[in-house]
Amino acid sequence: MTDLTLYHNPRCSKSRGALELLQDRGLTPTVVHYLETPLDATQLKALLGKLGIGARQLLRTGEDEYKQLNLADPQLSEAQLIAAIAEHPRLMERPILVAGDKAIIGRPPENVLEILP
Repeated sequence: MTDLTLYHNPRCSKSRGALELLQDRGLTPTVVHYLETPLDATQLKALLGKLGIGARQLLRTGEDEYKQLNLADPQLSEAQLIAAIAEHPRLMERPILVAGDKAIIGRPPENVLEILP
């Protein structure tokens, strides 16, 4: 069976819902509380590769940091956006399930089921 990793925020209802869906299927993912142990730029690049998206698509645009850091600026590079997420992990969309070389954002939580082995 493929190892599963869930980037999780226990205060987020979508994140809790995704974890519950996995557990209801008898799956026990490695749970990473990414706010406590943030991903660095290298880890974020790898995650984005598995997701098949750019950093801008991983951003939570409703967070205060998004506005304070002017992350809506289209002139910001991919590296600058990744650095902002690494420095301010609340900016990262959640939950994210990684299964092998694939990953998916669990919004809605049922999305995580799409990549289960």
